[in-house]
Amino acid sequence: MKYIEIGIGNRWLVRTETEFADGSEKEEKGIIRPIKFHSLYLRIWAGKRVIILSSREGIIHMKKKRNQFKLIFGLKSY
Repeated sequence: MKYIEIGIGNRWLVRTETEFADGSEKEEKGIIRPIKFHSLYLRIWAGKRVIILSSREGIIHMKKKRNQFKLIFGLKSY
């Protein structure tokens, strides 16, 4: 899967994170093509709570171990 994200809280304002079948990940600056649309999401991470509003999966609540602030708009791609 590929995640193209725009927002504050990541290393770069615009980045692409690619997840491989073996579980490894690669993070790159900018938008990396090709893009095969899967869904859109908004991720709000405040403190240890994360709320994700996904066009495909609905509302997701999570708790994380570290404190962080992120406000990210993303596109999930195959």
